[in-house]
Amino acid sequence: MEQPKRKQTRLGNFDYGQNGAYFITICTQNRERILSDIIVGEGFPLPRLTAKGKIAENLILAVNEKFHNVKIDNYIIMPDHIHIIIQIQNGIGNPNGRGDPSPTVVTVGNVVGWLKYSITKQINEAYGMAGNKIFQRSYHDHIIRNQQDYNEVWEYIENNPAKWVLTHKTG
Repeated sequence: MEQPKRKQTRLGNFDYGQNGAYFITICTQNRERILSDIIVGEGFPLPRLTAKGKIAENLILAVNEKFHNVKIDNYIIMPDHIHIIIQIQNGIGNPNGRGDPSPTVVTVGNVVGWLKYSITKQINEAYGMAGNKIFQRSYHDHIIRNQQDYNEVWEYIENNPAKWVLTHKTG
């Protein structure tokens, strides 16, 4: 029996190493709620990171140490997914001389691949779960095209916990 063909998730003929901002969503394997809990208190709902979510956050914050041409503008770690705005700034050099050697031209795929691999490796090491899948095979990307688009994505990230409360059972 022939395997079904996977849907192409990237925009054809687009250079994902091009300078600009990208909105990325990475989902956990089987949408398991392992990264955070959404806490509804007196104020705005917020994620409370689990130990696995804290590992993910530490590695998100380490992205610009690993890739000197990349800046994380905003992110949120939800129970079963992560939203990130990645800013790629190829050609700016490495003025601090810090970070691991990284490709001359960094792509969205380089960054997401490193994040997924590193988070999975650290979680598996911490919990003695060699070979356990933490994330789904691919990721969703949206090329941010202008300031209005950027503002809308930023607002979406900020409002994601409130949206979660409306669409999921919490607790």
